[in-house]
Amino acid sequence: MVTPFHVIVLSELYLPAESGTGFLIGKIAEGIATRYPVTVLCGSPSDQSISRIPAVENRNGVIVQRCAGTKFNKNKVWLRTLNLFTISFSIFLKAMRMVRKGDKVLVVTNPPSLPFFASIVCMLRQAKCYLLIHDLYPEVLTAAGLLAPESLTARSLDWLNAWLYKRMEKVIVLGRDMSRIVARRHHPVDSRVVIIPNWADVDEIVPLQREENAFLAQLDLLGKFVIQYAGNMGRTHGIENLLASARRLQNRNDIHFLFVGEGAKRQWLEESVKAFGLGNVTILPLQPRRKLCELLNACDVAVISFIPGMAGLSVPSRMYTIMAAGKPIIAVADEDSELALVVREEEIGWVVPRDRPELLIEVVQRSQSEPEVAQEMGKRARRVAEHKYSFKRVLEIYQNLFAIQ
Repeated sequence: MVTPFHVIVLSELYLPAESGTGFLIGKIAEGIATRYPVTVLCGSPSDQSISRIPAVENRNGVIVQRCAGTKFNKNKVWLRTLNLFTISFSIFLKAMRMVRKGDKVLVVTNPPSLPFFASIVCMLRQAKCYLLIHDLYPEVLTAAGLLAPESLTARSLDWLNAWLYKRMEKVIVLGRDMSRIVARRHHPVDSRVVIIPNWADVDEIVPLQREENAFLAQLDLLGKFVIQYAGNMGRTHGIENLLASARRLQNRNDIHFLFVGEGAKRQWLEESVKAFGLGNVTILPLQPRRKLCELLNACDVAVISFIPGMAGLSVPSRMYTIMAAGKPIIAVADEDSELALVVREEEIGWVVPRDRPELLIEVVQRSQSEPEVAQEMGKRARRVAEHKYSFKRVLEIYQNLFAIQ
């Protein structure tokens, strides 16, 4: 493959890591590699279940070079910060040796320090830098309560991001809400902002017959209406209201709540379920990706829940996989978030304000009492995933973006 440039992808996480970012960046890189030569600089998987992998390998047409970094407890903020800095600096050193004039560098905001190192590399090597925003900083930190909005640190980070965006060839955002924030706060770069959503793997994730679901059978839930929350249980995810709903409905033997995932709030969830003696709640650990299709089908309705103020700061990739599984969505989110906009526009579920727990309970009960409505929403979600959010469609946007000289 002969082209005047190489595409260099910089990311902390990459395949075979099964985290959202690692999987998504992996698919993007492999898709771009069908048209351009691609090299990925990334960290090593922290998952102990993944067997030792080589420092350099050709993975599905992508040259992957793994960089060293610390792997301290990521649930402790200062240790996670140290991890992010060391892997960013390690990737920076390798990128300085690899990037050449005219190359195109795609860098993701995980970790948030990495784009700054990438911009320095591109400036020194006369390469073009493309920023893919998965999470918007410092806003995510302030929404999670880890940083005061008017603090010197927050204002400094905002200034640094404005500096960073101006040096990007393109700023890729995942949704309309994120686009508005970037354009409003950093208006000199609004012409560079490109919306490229995440996607649904409509071949891997498909609707399955409920009666044959192994998860529901093993958990003895085949005869119950199941509300599922599957994904990260981090500081920005609002699982508190969902647990409050489970408490209010604990006498409804026909409704069950299934939580699946890991994160900073997982321990709190387990302790709360035990303290309140909630027999209508089941908590499972994060499942391997090979079980994702069956897991997403192990429910009647899926819930995606955020804390207040997250509109534009993060667009959940799980929204698209839930749609591919043909499940309706209860979105506990800000009214103007991409999540809420899609759910409303496509009529594939319900939007519940974060500060209305009684409304969430009402929606749960309504979805259970009107199964035909929920099923029709699920069918519509699958059609939307196939026609609007397929990987083929998203990949074409990325390939055309790099084709622009």
